[in-house]
Amino acid sequence: MGNVERAILSVSDKTGILPLARALSTKGVEILSTGGTAKHLTGAGIAVTPIAQWSGAPEILGGRVKTLTPRVFGAILHDRANPDHLADVTRLDIPRIDLVVVNLYPFEQTIAKGGVTIDEAIEQIDIGGPSMLRAAAKNHRSVLPLCDPSLYDEFLAEFERGTISDDFRRRCALAVFEKTSNYDAAIANYLREDSLSTQQPAPSTSRLLLQLEKFQDLRYGENPHQSAGFYTAPGQRPFEQLQGKELSYNNLLDLDAAIRLANAFREPAIAIIKHTNPCGVARRETLADAARAAIESDPVSAFGGIIGANRAFDADSARAVAELFLEVIVAPSFSDDARELLAKKKNLRLVTVAPDAHRQASDLRSAAGGILMQTMDRVQGRAAWTAVTARQPAAEEMAGLELAWIVCAYVKSNAIVLTNQTQSVGIGAGQMSRVDAAKVAIMKSILPTSGAFAASDAFFPFRDGLDILAEAGVRAVIQPGGSVRDAEVIAAADEHGLAMVFTGERHFRH
Repeated sequence: MGNVERAILSVSDKTGILPLARALSTKGVEILSTGGTAKHLTGAGIAVTPIAQWSGAPEILGGRVKTLTPRVFGAILHDRANPDHLADVTRLDIPRIDLVVVNLYPFEQTIAKGGVTIDEAIEQIDIGGPSMLRAAAKNHRSVLPLCDPSLYDEFLAEFERGTISDDFRRRCALAVFEKTSNYDAAIANYLREDSLSTQQPAPSTSRLLLQLEKFQDLRYGENPHQSAGFYTAPGQRPFEQLQGKELSYNNLLDLDAAIRLANAFREPAIAIIKHTNPCGVARRETLADAARAAIESDPVSAFGGIIGANRAFDADSARAVAELFLEVIVAPSFSDDARELLAKKKNLRLVTVAPDAHRQASDLRSAAGGILMQTMDRVQGRAAWTAVTARQPAAEEMAGLELAWIVCAYVKSNAIVLTNQTQSVGIGAGQMSRVDAAKVAIMKSILPTSGAFAASDAFFPFRDGLDILAEAGVRAVIQPGGSVRDAEVIAAADEHGLAMVFTGERHFRH
């Protein structure tokens, strides 16, 4: 079972290939190889037989076809105990191949670099490599597949002993099918994401292929008695923790909500999150001013919260939050001075997230024992907005309504949000009725509600919610519209002298 007379070596990742090839060559194994691998080996003084010479079939199509020949696959796939197979390979003069050392074109590494065209990505889809590996894995009792450099040392130990165990053969075969299935999933997911990112309908599919590997264990899940792990796409590093205690699942949900909301603004902005809902949001000329304003809007709820920033967190910002107990601060980066100041809070978690890390084409959520896949919810610009009241909103009112609308899109439904032009005033989140959401937003307001702007994540089904906001002094309202009672609600706004804008889009968040 340890006898290896002939091997194919064709790898894009050259890690460990020279020691492996030398060990094989020393034992008299004939090495077949292709293209770049053959040049790499011969350059190191290792004798190689070009696969095209051995198979009698030249490389064609710019290297797309090198190994897809009956001689190569007959040598790998024939069952050494099957008389009919042996008769075929004898008649066709096909010798056996005993070892297939192949790894795949770097498709995942290519698309991870970003800025890659669809044509460039497709060119990195390997065909011959997976085919040879799968053929060897199918016939692993006779042909050993090595699909990863991490397997080379164990192979060489068994090879030197003269016996390749059945257990090692099965593990190598399993590694192949795991590798090729993940590779295919990466390609399928990339093509699906490309369709979604270009606003095309998602390809019709009856299967959702998830490629996930453990990124880290978590402190706990939703509660301390629930163990949990966090999984991401292979090779993806969605965040980096710079200091503080281990993260829990709730921390992850909150920091995700914080960075998504902060990054929804062009100006320096801070979002303070509690239990996935914003409790203080502000945009200002500097991040430190935004931090002070966000805390000012609800300092009680901000206690124990998670702060998201859309700019590098500097020393002034660190001083602005120094007196507040926080669980996490998440930002694109932290200045050295800020880290020195915040290091005094040893349990405070500092997390960095790339500015575009949240901009996936699709969103996955678990529900009802399954997985929901949907395109990401994004707040559109003002182009589709329509002022529907007799009093048209002034330019500065539109700016205030925009702030309210953005914040409202990130609040759990039913949601009503009150703001001034630069900071949140009151947030009514997750209520069972829109009237209650309006009442909670007003009740939570510390800053004046007179002259505030209000946003509703869905239409007002009746005028009662609008009446409550008007009584609190709100001067302008933004909502999706689309109710059968829109005319009644518009009339109520006119009665109160309010300006009201319809966006034509809803932002429920469950």
